[in-house]
Amino acid sequence: MRQPFFGLMNVRSSSWRTFHSAGVILTLVVSAAAAQAQAQIGSILPSIVPPVAKVDAATPIKGWLRFCEQNPVECTINPSEPAIIDLTARDWQTLNRINQQVNAGIKATTDKDHWGVEDVWNYAEDGYGDCEDYQLVKRKRLVEAGFPNRALRMTVVIDEEGAGHAVMMVRTTRGDFILDNKRNAILPWHKTGYIYVKREGDEGQAWVSLGGRTSPTMTANQ
Repeated sequence: MRQPFFGLMNVRSSSWRTFHSAGVILTLVVSAAAAQAQAQIGSILPSIVPPVAKVDAATPIKGWLRFCEQNPVECTINPSEPAIIDLTARDWQTLNRINQQVNAGIKATTDKDHWGVEDVWNYAEDGYGDCEDYQLVKRKRLVEAGFPNRALRMTVVIDEEGAGHAVMMVRTTRGDFILDNKRNAILPWHKTGYIYVKREGDEGQAWVSLGGRTSPTMTANQ
């Protein structure tokens, strides 16, 4: 049955008010979310933590030495670069994004299965690699994004299984943070549960000891 003209107008008017109110509410919700995100941009930064203390000089990993022979630029220290990053919220977002992208983009495989030998360091160009390969790719991408190579240090640790493992230590004004292929979260060094053995130095090709127990002879198969 056809509704009277004025009744139809009332329905349309009521519907318009309902849609208008819903639109206003949606606009307010979106605006509030955007304002909250904008307000939180400064709080995205991690808490300040003390840096890892270096103890003495250390012998570099053999796989790293072979990698440096093939890629000397990767291992050259530029003294004009900062050794410590003045970490910003944008830097922190970039670190997290690249860490997650590389972790997702490489399939974990041991050097023995991949190359037939132990401890080969490379850029995982075929999509396969182990721990140090993940970190080398991350460093390459971070340098391309404007980070100083000198502040991104390859680091050898003893993991939760008692095996050698390679991570990347990002040295910042807020402390030293760890990029790891075992997790997407970037943690302060003391929250990983690892024993820190040694890392690349920031003065030359010499490595520095971080006071951990006896260094493994190879980085990892993980």
